[in-house]
Order: sequence, then structure tokens, then C-alpha cells
Amino acid sequence: MTPPPDQRPRFPRLPTTAEDDEGRTVTVESYDGGVEPLVEMYGHFDAESRSQGLPPRTDSRTREWLEDLLEKGQNTVARHGEDVVGHAVLVPSGELYELAIFVRPEYQAAGIGTQLIRGLLGEGQERGVEHVWLTVSRSNRIAMNLYRSAGFETTASGRGEHEMELYL
Repeated sequence: MTPPPDQRPRFPRLPTTAEDDEGRTVTVESYDGGVEPLVEMYGHFDAESRSQGLPPRTDSRTREWLEDLLEKGQNTVARHGEDVVGHAVLVPSGELYELAIFVRPEYQAAGIGTQLIRGLLGEGQERGVEHVWLTVSRSNRIAMNLYRSAGFETTASGRGEHEMELYL
């Protein structure tokens, strides 16, 4: 059941700047730039850092995937200095928007994912997004906790995945 607007969470408007748990200053902002800074970020992901086949394993496939996301989605990045260290996107799928979020491995577990998802959802609210969903591997407890902390609820469980939704 869809909660009334006054009972839905509110998220910050972008850009935001904060210190992560490691003392690094991170800025979260809307992104409409080129593909190369994102390809560079995703180049830091090893096999253990990938989930559900993403990000793609090669630069050429990553570039194709990102070009599609940049064209269709609402993209947000986290920057530490000039480096992109996180990327999140809302991709329209009918009336729903699918959420995907990635934080460079050496920046994980420092609060950047929380800043990034909250900024992305705030940007979504500002642009009129009302219903967001995602899938997450059941074994990815860190991501599931992140999504729950943002207000997502599990709506279906499959073999190895949970589907989660949030009304903005």
C-alpha cells in the first residue's frame, strides 16, 4: 500500500558535502558528465566487488553500460577531491525507477553509500520520482542494511535475491 505523502521520508537536496568515517571530505552531486571518470572508478572493482554481474568486467562493456545509464537515468556521484568514488542511478522502468549504487571498494564501509543513496533519493524526489525498487543479493547484508536505513522494505524474496521498494 502506498503511504500518504506526509508519511514518506524526506531526503537532502544536492549537492552535499560531508566527512566520511575515515575523515575524507566527500561531495555528492548530480552527474551529467562524460563516461570516462566513471569508467576509471569502475576499473577499481575486482571480482569480489561485483554483484549480480555488475559492474561489467571489461572497460568496453562498462563503457556501453554507463552510456546507457547516463542517457536514460538520473545519475549521482560521490567525489573525493577530483576522483569519483561512488555512483548511483535511478533508471526509469514504466512508473517505477530502478536503483543501482556502487562505491569504489577502498571507500566502502565509511558512510559514503549512505550519503550517496540519500542524495540520489533527494534528487529523485525533486524530479518527481515516486516509486523506487531494487534487487539485492540475499548474501549482501551491508547493502541490505543500507537500503533499509534509507526506508526500503523487502517486497519479495527469490532464490538468491530480495526485491525492495520505497515510495518517495
